[in-house]
Amino acid sequence: MRPKKCWHGWGGTTLGGAVSFNMMLSIIVPVRNEALALPALLAQLLPLSRHGCEVLFVDGGSTDASVAMIECAGFKVVHSLPGRARQMNAAAARANGQTLLFLHADTGFPPGASDCIDQALSGGLHCWGRFDVCISGRHWMLRIVGLMMNLRSRWSGIATGDQAMFMTRAAFESVGGFPDQPLMEDIELSKRLLGLSRPACISHCVTTSGRRWETRGVWHTIFLMWRLRWAYWRGVPVDLLASAYQ
Repeated sequence: MRPKKCWHGWGGTTLGGAVSFNMMLSIIVPVRNEALALPALLAQLLPLSRHGCEVLFVDGGSTDASVAMIECAGFKVVHSLPGRARQMNAAAARANGQTLLFLHADTGFPPGASDCIDQALSGGLHCWGRFDVCISGRHWMLRIVGLMMNLRSRWSGIATGDQAMFMTRAAFESVGGFPDQPLMEDIELSKRLLGLSRPACISHCVTTSGRRWETRGVWHTIFLMWRLRWAYWRGVPVDLLASAYQ
């Protein structure tokens, strides 16, 4: 059964009292041992699901309570081999929406996000896009990291998964989906999508967890990611970069 066209208010409301029925949105969330992050995300996605958006979680072999929590909340779980790119491709193949939104499990939306996606894609200028990102956490440098990510993305046209990438199904399929690689799959997909259009850059922020930076050390993670990106652009095999990232 195809999903209903989504009501574009957030949290079950609409903008200005009017209901918009302009697109069909499938939200795809890759998970693997995300039990700590899931309660907040499930609470945010439930109103959207109730008002017609399709929500697909794709599990890559969780050993914690992730799958049970998702199913208990009434959401569909697709099972896949581990690897974020493989998981998202597997769910996209099962999705019914004309627009695909790829959302990390530790990322939350601003109010009215679905309206923003609708408006960004409706004019025909863009076939894909992303949100600005704010990184939550205690370290003051995380605010700067988010700001720099957004500025770099606007300049380069390259988006990251933390920025909640979205695109039309036609665009996703025309570039072959996410490349089957263990790291930088979002960067590579962005490069391919740039052959179709520049991204729509939505200034409203999604909020993603700063746990990766705070767990590994903020400055260490910043330098590591820059080093990996530079190596990727120079053509270093992605398998070697994935080992360094781990």
